[in-house]
Amino acid sequence: MSTLKIAGYSEMSPSDSIGADFVDRICVIIPMYRVEDHIQQVIEGLPDWIWRIIVVDDASPDSSTQRVIELNNDRVICVSHDRNQGVGGAMISGYNAALEIGGTVLIKVDGDNQMPLEYIPYLVQPILDAKADYVKGNRFVQTHELSSMPFVRRVGNLGLSFLTKLASGYWNVFDPTNGFTALDADVYRRLDPAKIHRRYYFETSMLVELSLARAVVSEVFMPAKYDDETSSLSVSRAAREFPILLFRSFLHRVWLQYFVVDFSIASLFVTIGMLLMIAGSIWGAFAWGRSIHTGVPATTGTVMLAVLPFFLGFQLVLQAIVLDIQNVPRHVLSRFARYRLRNSSDRLVTT
Repeated sequence: MSTLKIAGYSEMSPSDSIGADFVDRICVIIPMYRVEDHIQQVIEGLPDWIWRIIVVDDASPDSSTQRVIELNNDRVICVSHDRNQGVGGAMISGYNAALEIGGTVLIKVDGDNQMPLEYIPYLVQPILDAKADYVKGNRFVQTHELSSMPFVRRVGNLGLSFLTKLASGYWNVFDPTNGFTALDADVYRRLDPAKIHRRYYFETSMLVELSLARAVVSEVFMPAKYDDETSSLSVSRAAREFPILLFRSFLHRVWLQYFVVDFSIASLFVTIGMLLMIAGSIWGAFAWGRSIHTGVPATTGTVMLAVLPFFLGFQLVLQAIVLDIQNVPRHVLSRFARYRLRNSSDRLVTT
């Protein structure tokens, strides 16, 4: 990986950003791959108050980087990959580059011009108000806006959103594949980049890791926008691979959150509930097989010995899910929060 300074910029260590004179330095990170027709429009459309724009050339085979250089924008820093690493890999490089120069709020904007840049103030406002550590867009807030979204994506997002809620523990978020996000730099430092997926599962894996860190996640409305750009995420591929990845993320989160870091009543409900469901299923399968083999119908008592443990266990698991819903993080994690509140008069105003 190499870094090219398109124009001069002032480097500042993260420790320099904390103090009475704390000022947020907002960075936009753009993962760049085959976007030569749109990248200039995206960069030129960013607000003037954006401190730095970090463009990550993810080994794009087109002239995207050259288009960026042609702009001669004083705020732009270009990071280049020798080989393609996917959107997650590009964002990790961009996040790290932003930390090196002292960025405090890290915004992800795609280079294909599908994101409404005029909504960036609304995206960063909850972080600047110390109400969230991570903010993402949601295209499903206003139903009349969904007419521009392809029907297949709408249906897929419904199922995917529920599975993501289960896997991440953020029951208050929707539209999980939405890549229009803002992240507090201090919270990013608390994450393990090795656990973040480097490709198409990036946004979802971010939610899982943020959940384990107990970061506050919120959403803001953004309109759905689909022009002539094509998504790099195949619907069939997502249908095949996302459920497997989400199931692994779910097991990983539940194990760490409820059996390693803590052991609560929800942990007890899950343990007892799963044991009862497994016991009921095994006994039911055994009785059913014996009934088929002998030709003698199972007695009412035999059936009840299978059904009662199973449904009692199912109820306990449902109760554990209710407790998990109530356990959504609500206290901002970032150490920058108190400085933002102290300097509230300097916050960005979107109204």
